[in-house]
Amino acid sequence: MLKIVVPARMIGEQFDEEHNEFIPIMTKQQTLQLEHSLVSLSKWEAKWRKPFLSKKPRTREESIDYVRCMTLTQNVDPKIYEALTPEILSEISSYIDASMTATTFSKSRNRTSNHEVITSEIIYFWMVSYQIPFECQKWHLSRLLTLINVCNVKNAPQKKMSRQEIFSRNQPMLPLSVFDRKE
Repeated sequence: MLKIVVPARMIGEQFDEEHNEFIPIMTKQQTLQLEHSLVSLSKWEAKWRKPFLSKKPRTREESIDYVRCMTLTQNVDPKIYEALTPEILSEISSYIDASMTATTFSKSRNRTSNHEVITSEIIYFWMVSYQIPFECQKWHLSRLLTLINVCNVKNAPQKKMSRQEIFSRNQPMLPLSVFDRKE
């Protein structure tokens, strides 16, 4: 979960005809608790009717709305989202991009990309397929996708390795004296 403090800011002005002057429209400082999860992804996709996990850039309005979908804090003044600064949006973006796990995957694995469009329903399908409990839909999305990837790797048939691949993999395990023998 990410906690951000959105400072009080002027987000516009309103004209007071009685006093013939402009009055600033201000937001109050507010702390937001945000969670980048399958739940927030699903809410956003339901509203915008397009995949969030796409390489296509989002508009500022779509990005701000995703922050709204991520918000766990109750009774938030809707105007607070207009007060999000580029620095705050950058912090949120870093949080969204964070892996949130210590798990890594071997780069030697040949992963074929079928360019499937990934939507919240596809992720829910993977959860059901791998019998991942639905409470995981509230996890950070990167962590959930890593768990799904682990399930995929562990359930995949073992690839036969050539002798050279076995030797290369085991070489660091062999004692140095095996290679230093002089005959």
